[in-house]
Order: sequence, then C-alpha cells, then structure tokens
Amino acid sequence: MKLKTLAAATLAVATVIGMSACGGSGSSSDDKTITFWHNASAGKGRQYWENLAKSFEEANPGTKVEIQAIQNEDFAGKLQTAMQDPASGPDVFMSLGGSKTQEMIDAGQVMDLTDKISDTVKTDMKSTLSAATFDGKVYGVPVSVEPGGMWYSKDLFKKAGISGVPATYEDLLADAKKLKDSGTDAIALGAKDAWPAAHWYYWLVLRECSPAVYDKSVQDHDFSNACWVNAGKKLQELNDLKVFNDGFLTTTAQQGANSSAGLLANHKAAMELMGAWEPGVLGDLTPDQKPMADLGFFAFPEVAGGEGEPGALMGGVTYFCVNPKASQASIDFVNYMGEKKNQEDYAEAFSTIPASEPARGVVTDESLKQVIEYLDKAPSMQLWMDTALGTNIGNALNAAVVNMLSGQGSPEDIVKAMEDAAQKG
Repeated sequence: MKLKTLAAATLAVATVIGMSACGGSGSSSDDKTITFWHNASAGKGRQYWENLAKSFEEANPGTKVEIQAIQNEDFAGKLQTAMQDPASGPDVFMSLGGSKTQEMIDAGQVMDLTDKISDTVKTDMKSTLSAATFDGKVYGVPVSVEPGGMWYSKDLFKKAGISGVPATYEDLLADAKKLKDSGTDAIALGAKDAWPAAHWYYWLVLRECSPAVYDKSVQDHDFSNACWVNAGKKLQELNDLKVFNDGFLTTTAQQGANSSAGLLANHKAAMELMGAWEPGVLGDLTPDQKPMADLGFFAFPEVAGGEGEPGALMGGVTYFCVNPKASQASIDFVNYMGEKKNQEDYAEAFSTIPASEPARGVVTDESLKQVIEYLDKAPSMQLWMDTALGTNIGNALNAAVVNMLSGQGSPEDIVKAMEDAAQKG
C-alpha cells in the first residue's frame, strides 16, 4: 500500500480525531518544560498520554510535560488560533494534516524535523513517514495509520439474515433495507459534526471518479467531471431509504452513548462509516467499557459502473509536530513516541494500528486485523477529502453534504459549494 500524495500540492495524510486553551498553555519559556496538546479527551487514550509523559519525565530528569487534552471537534480551531503566534502555542501538537499542515508550515508554525528524527523513526516508519513529509522535508512523527471503512455488529447482521458483507454499493443498500426491516437502525450517523456525513460522499467520489480525474480535481479544484455529481446522487439514494438513525442531523459522532459511535457500541444501530480509531472509541462507550465483542469491518464497497481504483482506501496517518520555537526536549519527546514499546502501548490504548511496522504484531483485535489485511492489499490510500482540499473548500463541502441530507440541497449544490469556495481562495 502506498500513501497517495499530490506532488503539486504536497499533501500529506493525516487524520483529525475538552479542555479550553487557557492562559499559560503556550510554548514554554524554558528548555525543560514541554507543552503538549492532543485530542484524546477521555478513556484509555488520555491515560496513555499521561503515562507516556510520566515515563518520558522519568527517563529525562528535570523535564516536565504539561498536557492539554482537547475534544477532537474543538482541536483544529483552538490550535490554529494558538499558533497564530507560535510563542503562544504548544510545543508539541497533533497535526491537522494535508493542506492545513501545509498552511501552518508556510506560516512558519511547524519545525522542520528532517535532520532531527531518530534512526528508529526513520527505519520503523518507512511506510508512514511520507505522510508527514512536505516538499521533501519531514515535519512530524507518525503514531498511527487509520484507513476508513464500515464497522458493523455481526450479531445485528445475523439477526437480519445477512450472512456476509456487501461487495458492492448496491449490496449495501439491500443489506440496509434488511436491517431496517429487522427493527434496527441500519446506519449510525453523527451528522451534527458534519464530517461523518461528508465521509459518505468522500468514499462515493473515490469509487465513482477515476484516479486521474480524482487527483486532478483535488489538485486543480476542478469538479466539473460528472463523477462528482454522481457521487451525490448515490448518497441521496441511500438517504431516501431512511436507514440512518432517527435524529441523525442532531447526533454527534463520538460524545457519549447517544452519539453515532454510542449507538453502534450499544447495538442500537448496525454499522457506521468511520476511521480505524473506531474500536477504541466504541470500547469507551459499551456498557462495560470493554471492546465491542461482535465488531466487524469491511472496506467501503465498490460502485457498479464507477471508475475508481479497485481496492483503493481513504484515511489518514496521525502524526505529531513540533513548534519551531520549542527546545530539544520537545524533539526528544516526539522521537520517544516512535519507539517500539511506546508504539505498542499506543496501539493497545487506542485500539488502532501503530505507525511503526515492527509494533503491529501487538494488534489482536480481529476487526483491526481485517483492516490491516485491506491495507496491505490496497493499491493506494487517499487523504481524507476535506483535509486534502484545505479548510475553505473542505468546510464548504462538509456543510453542503449535510444540507443535502437535510433536504435543503442537491448533488449539484455540493459541487457548486466547492467551486464557490475554491474561487474565494
């Protein structure tokens, strides 16, 4: 599997998964204090970062890591505000990825780590380090690789009389009808956060558009090919079946038992389209806060007549960047994240796939093993579409998809929203 980048736009792959950014949280004024921002605001993930900070402090006497755990949906806005003046921003922070990271690099808000990453990171993360590389320079240390796809309840599929997983989008529609007829919500969707709804459109575009058209569209912001409208029509067809959870337009993605993830975790919905962080999120939302026992995974189905590259994936790599005003201790901290034991612990805490290839043997979750199988066979993995297109177009795209699902827009309106945002720059 190769991480797909667009050379002209130098896009990198990243994923974006709450405490407020209060005073005193900016780049530290001494060489031994590290201010660190991440988005694991609860559960085992948050505990992992606390444990990692403690072990780093023990290995580096006199060093102090000051952590802010920020809710995922708030993270990008808080980081972009804080980094307008790097002196006020965190020393180490989760990347926003793609055009968003490129914008921060261009603004002098991210340290060039090309000659500063450890040999372990260079060796163990060969397949993912390109995600943090822009114009031939490395700007981050990866911690996980997270392709998206369909997560489902095997028990609810069985109850509905579904024996396998859908190979085509048409099969998916048929299975969704069966699930609805069995008395369960077929698909959990947290459209209040916009991006989960838009993910359906991203994937349908990836399946409808040829690789050449897709790359040119993202690079040149040219959405004139019919595949962009066709993708919207396919999503509209799904929406017309009324197989999403009741109130999906006001449902959040990950916050509590009533979120879309919570609906799947508690068997109130049968499946959800989401990234490979899903098992960890679900594990925090099940009644006993243990991994969802009947969780399964399948890649987003192919679309009959679509021109997309068979088996292509979409997703991201989570990586961490360093403030250009930060000290050597901050560089040491991100390199510490890449050590094999810490990567193994990360994978276990977040129930995800570590960026370090030698650490992937620690993955025992059967659904994640399925993801790795798809990942190994995939010809390419595209960056999440909104991230690839940049903040302005990405936000317009996400909002337009929600508008269509709410009955206030059309497939053509989605394309127009992107074109209008592209013209504004």
